Amino acid sequence: MKRFFDVIIAILLLILLSIPMIVISILIKLTSRGPVLYWSDRVGINNTIFKMSKLRTMRIDTPDVATHLLENPDEYLTPIGPFLRWMNCHNYGAF
Repeated sequence: MKRFFDVIIAILLLILLSIPMIVISILIKLTSRGPVLYWSDRVGINNTIFKMSKLRTMRIDTPDVATHLLENPDEYLTPIGPFLRWMNCHNYGAF
């Protein structure tokens, strides 16, 4: 019985949370060129490299350096990027 409720809750949450993800994805595509997801290399257990996705908040022509090293990182944000960062929504794409 518990398994049944777990599956039902998971399905309902998946449906409920997919709505904002779809809206955010459409807004990213409408306001900037390039893919919706940004894939970055991260270091995991035993120093293995893996890819992690995030919703893209910066333009595709941003230099390949850490954001904090850029002279003016705000000039590379997409029109919806500041809002996604403020709401911390850009991490929703991580899986």
